[in-house]
Amino acid sequence: MEPFLLQHQSYLTIESWVKQFPNLIAGITTKNGGCSKGSFGNLNLGYHVGDAIGDVCANRTKLAELLQIPLNRWVGAEQTHDVSIKKITKADCGRGSDSYDHSFKGTDGFYTSESDILLTLCFADCVPLFFIAPDKHMIGTAHAGWKGTVHKIGRHMIEAWGKEGINAQQIFVTIGPSICGKCYIVDDYVINFVQNTLEDNDKKPYNLISDGQYSLDLRELNKQILLKAGVPDQNILMTDFCTSCDHKEFFSHRRDQGQTGRMLSFIGWKERANRL
Repeated sequence: MEPFLLQHQSYLTIESWVKQFPNLIAGITTKNGGCSKGSFGNLNLGYHVGDAIGDVCANRTKLAELLQIPLNRWVGAEQTHDVSIKKITKADCGRGSDSYDHSFKGTDGFYTSESDILLTLCFADCVPLFFIAPDKHMIGTAHAGWKGTVHKIGRHMIEAWGKEGINAQQIFVTIGPSICGKCYIVDDYVINFVQNTLEDNDKKPYNLISDGQYSLDLRELNKQILLKAGVPDQNILMTDFCTSCDHKEFFSHRRDQGQTGRMLSFIGWKERANRL
């Protein structure tokens, strides 16, 4: 069953999570309902892609109103396709929300147990990972491109939470909209990393389609990494939405040949952040 539900033209939410935890907000934006123009049309939320900064700020302000969490409670990152993960506190609020220059540098994952904080990351084909351990009030999100995936950013999050006293069996994960295996074609260089990551796994998330060319299912690869990290299979939800296939809803770096905007993943507890 598809875990993401379109709540508004501008964003989808993780339906079962937000129903079970009414104070939780978790999901990802679409490309619709903003004011960006041209190849960034129209709800681009990335500061770093060459779009007019005023348009990006206006788009973020509109999303803040829709989500009812003000920008000064958001945090954002300069994502580098690595595995660095940052624990966030209220003292960090606002960093990266209204300026790329002030975002967390070299960071591809956030987590927190505090309320009134919205963890955000940008996407346009890479895999958004959402984490929750409700008994511990812990939430997190990670950006898993192929490099972050093969270096096991999902496992790094599980290990970070282990240091917080959270067992992998207590963690639930949702794998969000991203490029599907049919659309994501890679070469031997990438597959060598994938093979080293999987080691003795019998199930391979890739298929040879021609000499030196493979279709790679990054979502399935992330799931296998999470399973090996100890997250139970029944605790993992995975979307069927493909950012490349669905040109009406999502930006896609590969489909649009690099000239495109960014969606924003978001997750936060809203107990005291429900008024602008």
